[in-house]
Amino acid sequence: MIQRRSIATCIILSIVTCGIYGLYWLACLANDTNTVSGKPGTTGGTVVLLSIVTCSIYQFYWLYTAGQKIDEVKMSKGLPSGNCGLIYLLLSIFGFSIIAYALMQNELNNLAD
Repeated sequence: MIQRRSIATCIILSIVTCGIYGLYWLACLANDTNTVSGKPGTTGGTVVLLSIVTCSIYQFYWLYTAGQKIDEVKMSKGLPSGNCGLIYLLLSIFGFSIIAYALMQNELNNLAD
């Protein structure tokens, strides 16, 4: 079971803490995506660590694969799915990672029901 999170609260806390909460949020997104998909994947702590070490290159890869996992779960539940992985990747490449996180959190909140 995953926890529903307020997107507005997560964004505000990420800004107020100068991105530190954003790292925690990324770890939670990674863990929740693994839980929803039922497929083992990279843990939240590992995603954060590798993203820091590789100067966000791993984060780009992870956002794409997480979007693909979310699309697969939506298709299995009969929900329409877009190309979430590509959207998250492009947003992140152009510096809008927080928007990608918010979109991903919205999808996870919808799948939590």
